Amino acid sequence: MQSRIDYGKIAPGAVQAMLGLEGYVRQSGLDHALLDLIRTRASQLNGCAYCIDMHTKDARARGEHEQRLYALSAWRETPFFSPRERAALAWTEAVTLIADRHAPDDVYEDARRFFSEKELVDLTLAIVAINGWNRLAISMRTVPGTYQPAAVAADRR
Repeated sequence: MQSRIDYGKIAPGAVQAMLGLEGYVRQSGLDHALLDLIRTRASQLNGCAYCIDMHTKDARARGEHEQRLYALSAWRETPFFSPRERAALAWTEAVTLIADRHAPDDVYEDARRFFSEKELVDLTLAIVAINGWNRLAISMRTVPGTYQPAAVAADRR
């Protein structure tokens, strides 16, 4: 696989804008381990190999268990995720696949049981951001395997 365009070099302002959203999400108070899970799950749904590689590496650097990462694509069939994580994963799938069912009320209501209004907006913004990154990485064929987590362990929550 060969990368098509290095979008960071071609449109650095756009990447900075997206990184601004990422910075907001990181400082939102949502658990970083939860963010790793939703970023990985959205990337699985979208088929973004680069982002799956990145976010599973970040999750492992933060201490995530391999078993949970391996089972993430079948999270409904496992006992490995808390009710809050399950609600976040269901919301991630609904927002990522929004054309299919338009974020159904039952999925929203379940998420509202576990997240405040602000948390739900922040979670949705995290999902919006990873979907944007997925679309950039897939369309520009960002080559997976090169990402190395920097100081991920330092921002554990």
